[in-house]
Amino acid sequence: MAESESNQKTTMKIIHEKAKCIGCGSCVSLCPKYFEMIEAGKAHLKGSQEDSKTEVETLEISDLGCAPEAVEVCPVQIIKIKE
Repeated sequence: MAESESNQKTTMKIIHEKAKCIGCGSCVSLCPKYFEMIEAGKAHLKGSQEDSKTEVETLEISDLGCAPEAVEVCPVQIIKIKE
């Protein structure tokens, strides 16, 4: 592997379909680094950009941290990670 390849940070995206969120709070409990509850009673992906028409939130990250656990625990499977 070339040295420049090993020094590059991989950028991934967390995608959260907020419109389909049932507000159970599991993602917030397991991954408060990326998720929080908002007044509407739904989870919100902190620091994300939201498509106002689809209510899909997207956040670019370089460290997955607790995000995979949030994906696994979501009962309606509306959290995805794209690498």
